[in-house]
Amino acid sequence: MPIEGLYALTPEQPGGAILAAQVEVALGAGLRLLQIRSKLGRDLRMRQTEQLVSLCRRYGATCIVNDDPALAAEVGADGVHLGRDDGAVAEARRMLGAGAIVGVSCYDDLIRAQRLRAEGADYVAFGSFFPSSVKPNAVRPPLDLLTRARTVLDCPIVAIGGITLDTAPLVRDAGADAIAVITDVFSATDVGARVRAYGRLFERAVHPE
Repeated sequence: MPIEGLYALTPEQPGGAILAAQVEVALGAGLRLLQIRSKLGRDLRMRQTEQLVSLCRRYGATCIVNDDPALAAEVGADGVHLGRDDGAVAEARRMLGAGAIVGVSCYDDLIRAQRLRAEGADYVAFGSFFPSSVKPNAVRPPLDLLTRARTVLDCPIVAIGGITLDTAPLVRDAGADAIAVITDVFSATDVGARVRAYGRLFERAVHPE
């Protein structure tokens, strides 16, 4: 599946049943790209990740594990997302196979993005573009980084960080193929309605009225 549109990231939610219910609502509303982020202990993280991968399989959605290529390989996820300290692209590729998705965080660093793309990353992510409650001290690149990246990179570009339905058009129009969102989706009063609203935002971009 291409890396495009809404890219939902799971919140820190130790209650596995609650998170699974939210994710299933999102999938039922059309979400097709999910990243599982979890800082739980290994056993709990494994069980939670297996459950969410199974849900994604049921709905035909792509499921990517954050930070941990070994876990991604063990649960049969579609890929892994690597931060600065999560190992090399080549090692993740060796563990997961040629067909897996390997994404990388590039923060505000276009040179890093070019290097990691050359090393085999399938997509690059920049941000935080707006103040983020999840990572309040994250670097804040300018929106035109997305525009500059679009001219030199031949892979999907993901924008992340404090993005809401109101600000999503800004990063989309600047050059992002996908928009990574945590809080604005999973803290919404109606998760399904919020997912559908993001879907309409990208439909209008492809098929303007």
